[in-house]
Formats: sequence, structure tokens, C-alpha cells
Amino acid sequence: MTKTKGLLIMDVDSTLIQEEGIDLLGEIAGSGAEIAYITNRAMNGELDFAEALAARVALLKGLPETVFSEVRKQIHFTEGARDLVAALQANGWKVGVVSGGFHETVDDLARELGLDYVRANHLEIVDGQLTGKTTGDIVTKEVKLASLKKWAAELGLELSQTVAMGDGANDLPMILASGIGIAFHAKPVVREQAPYQINTPNLALALDIIKEVKGDL
Repeated sequence: MTKTKGLLIMDVDSTLIQEEGIDLLGEIAGSGAEIAYITNRAMNGELDFAEALAARVALLKGLPETVFSEVRKQIHFTEGARDLVAALQANGWKVGVVSGGFHETVDDLARELGLDYVRANHLEIVDGQLTGKTTGDIVTKEVKLASLKKWAAELGLELSQTVAMGDGANDLPMILASGIGIAFHAKPVVREQAPYQINTPNLALALDIIKEVKGDL
């Protein structure tokens, strides 16, 4: 069995994809501006993520579960996403996402790209409608870091063999713990602390950083 060479974990909203999924749901629910305001403050580290998520999800109450197919049509992969995943996997790497968003949209994106790992939140749905609540554990910054460590351990990798990338404050712990931590088109609080930055919205640029640090993939 070929040994895995490395692991890249990235955030989803405003990293793997151009949009913030919960903001799109909010627009359909008629609470777009309010949800977007909370999202921005949470990503800047001004609000507790779990509390901010609960406040936003509450505003989605009553949406039909068919809303996810509608939202999927509004989601666009960030430039370079397919190239990044394909290049890493072709060179013996595993690629995953850990998201403060929702499995109801993230799973479809992960399948489309053939990702190896996925972790996100679950929205509660009863009788075909969103209840305004989540189920299960919330993906906080601590959970993002724990996911990075768990997946690396499963693959027999040291954290020095991992790459973590994201744009928001809740991505910082995994960015700082990984071998190569990248602030991707990120909020100021993330750019200030991350070892590496990509300020052009093209995920394939991460390949250049990995090659520069490691000498190859």
C-alpha cells in the first residue's frame, strides 16, 4: 500500500467556494442582510462561532428542505479548486474539508471534487422543513483543529506533513498547528497570524507554496 505523502484540509465557505452558504440560505429566507452581518462578525473573530451559528440558523426556520438544491445552483467553486485537489491527489496526498457550514450542501461539493474527508454541521429537518436548529456537535475552531489531528493520525502523518487553509478566525487554530498554514483571501485577523498568505482568489496558488516549502509535492 502506498503511503500517503501529505494531507491538505481547507475551509469551505469563502475558501473552497466563493460564497458563504448560510448567507445564500438567509437570502431565500428573507433574512439575508441580518445573517450576512452576523457571518462577517463571526469570521472576524468578534463573536463566538457557536452562538453566531445558532442565531443565524434560527432565522432559517420554516425553509423547505428543497432549498438546498436551489442554493447549490448559486454556489461556485473558487478558481483553482479542481486543479489543487487533482494535483495533490495525483501525487499521493489526501484532501479534506472541515466546515462551519452544512453537510446538506457541503457533501455534494465534496462528492463532485472527490474529496477524502468531510466534516460539517447538520441542520435539523422535521416534516420537510428546517426547524431553525442544528443537530449533533457544532464545528467550532476546536473541532476544526481536532479534525486535522485525527485525520493526520489516521494516515500516519505528522502535523508537519499537513497543510491547512482558510479565511476566518475559526480556521486559525488548524492553520497555526499545521506544517503549512495558509490564510486564503482571509480576514485581517487571519492574515496577521498565518505563516503564509494567498491574497488572490486562486486555490491552485497553494501548490506553489507547498513546492517552495517542501521542494516537491
